[in-house]
Amino acid sequence: MQAQIEHNTVLLNEAVDGLNIKPNGIYIDGTFGRGGHSRLILDKLGAEGKLMAIDRDPQAAKSAEQFKDDNRFEFFYQNFAKIGPLLEQKNLLKKIDGILLDLGVSSPQLDQADRGFSFLRDGPLDMRMDPEKGVSAAEWLAIAEVDEIKRVLKDYGEEKFATRIARAIIEYRETEAITTTTQLAKIVDLACPVKDKFKHPATRSFQAIRIFVNDELNELEQTLEVTPDLLAKGGRLSVISFHSLEDRIVKRFIKRKSRGENFPKGLPVMDSEVNREFKAVGKAIKASSTEVSVNPRSRSAVLRVAERL
Repeated sequence: MQAQIEHNTVLLNEAVDGLNIKPNGIYIDGTFGRGGHSRLILDKLGAEGKLMAIDRDPQAAKSAEQFKDDNRFEFFYQNFAKIGPLLEQKNLLKKIDGILLDLGVSSPQLDQADRGFSFLRDGPLDMRMDPEKGVSAAEWLAIAEVDEIKRVLKDYGEEKFATRIARAIIEYRETEAITTTTQLAKIVDLACPVKDKFKHPATRSFQAIRIFVNDELNELEQTLEVTPDLLAKGGRLSVISFHSLEDRIVKRFIKRKSRGENFPKGLPVMDSEVNREFKAVGKAIKASSTEVSVNPRSRSAVLRVAERL
């Protein structure tokens, strides 16, 4: 069982090690997924330790039942961006010893055609982390203007052919609704004049639309900003990112919070007045060649760890 988790859960040991688990500490797994990180955290906790896991995916909520008999574990079916109000309600502000975030879409979500995340599998074009809330990718593409589609593809997917793809989507939907993953993948493929032999032409477009539909980057920024109010002194923040946009947000947040107040140059300020809230713990960590060979998805993963001062 453990071997299976290690193969499927990216940077499993590194991310949990980054939390510097205290046996009786209180920890947050902000992206439960299928429980790989949670299981290892529980293995390291003592009888008085606590783990609160969060996920907005209904299948993750079902998977969390594997720990229902462990009184150290509590699951919350909601978005991790709601972590602040949740902990305030439980009177746990500044009492958390570690928060782990494993960002992006998980392998089980990609592998299920009916979730609509993958261009490699034919299924309904949904892409929502929580299929019961918000607007699906198909619903958005049915009404979005060309400029909005172009902006999403460019800003969230860094797609250099965003204009061509946006126009192709508008032209296609004039005669037929775009409702499946393979439809969209084909539209994008035909719209791209130059192909990357190492990457499917639809990769960036699917990423961009998924991020937009789930508001992923805004929610990440909101969550990071409240972590100083959640973590106890010495508490750790451990974040795994899977593409440059996420990692850039995490990197800049840690750098800014480690630097402290931005006083005018030359102003006489004591170090104690700078109000540094975090310090970076080590450098960014990437998956080993061994892990990448077993789980190719880990190739793009970047782990950053910070400690609350």
